[in-house]
Amino acid sequence: MRRANVTWFVLGALLLASAPAWAQKGSEDEAGDVSEVDKDAAGPLRERIRPVSGHLFLMDGRFEVSPTVGLSFRDAFWTKLLFGVALTYHLNETMALSLHGGYTLSLISGSAQICTPPIPAMGGMPAQPGACRSPTYDELTRNEGQPANKSYGLTTLLTSVDFQWAPIYGKISLFAEKTLSFNMYVLGGPTFVLYGPTSTPTIGGNLGFGFRFIINEWMTVRAELRDVLYYESGFLPPSAPPGTPGGSFRNQLMFELGFSMFFPTIFKEED
Repeated sequence: MRRANVTWFVLGALLLASAPAWAQKGSEDEAGDVSEVDKDAAGPLRERIRPVSGHLFLMDGRFEVSPTVGLSFRDAFWTKLLFGVALTYHLNETMALSLHGGYTLSLISGSAQICTPPIPAMGGMPAQPGACRSPTYDELTRNEGQPANKSYGLTTLLTSVDFQWAPIYGKISLFAEKTLSFNMYVLGGPTFVLYGPTSTPTIGGNLGFGFRFIINEWMTVRAELRDVLYYESGFLPPSAPPGTPGGSFRNQLMFELGFSMFFPTIFKEED
């Protein structure tokens, strides 16, 4: 009986000792061959497309100079071409202060039309069909041949002081296994505007968002959309009774495209 007990004890100990090995082999059998997974983890695929693990382009303490061109849209009377520049100082990687300004060249919009109603036949005169034509600059800005503050959205200068916040930094996958780094930012601040043929000053505000697409350590391509809101005092003809309101708020959507140069041109990478 003692020999049998010893024998069973030895067999039980051997079974317990071999249980971890069987469990490990069973888990490997369930998972399949993991050698290919390990090989891929350290292989060329990870080397070709690296994850976003930190900022590859740093902005903290750098100045950004951005020449831009812009175009207005959804403008009833004037299509504005903007030629401007922005000077930005980055307080850290996500927040910045920017001084933005530009001259606007206002062209008569294709949607602006002056239409005459049809004239019925009378007194032996044949009927005249109605017709539409584009207005002239004087028709939009003058009254009885005299300069007047009839602006209808005409602007000559747009400037603003903007606070920027860039909460998103990432990558876009391109062709040939290439990636393009970018950041997205939102902006807002007060705006100073000169409007109308008499360049009347007014103050408003603007909101917008934009993207920086990173080319190298000191240059980016910048695309931005902003909405400018300001008050425009309307023109009142001499026949208007006193106290007649003539002003209104206007909002102008502007799209801008340009490139940014960062100074200093090199930066120290974060640990």
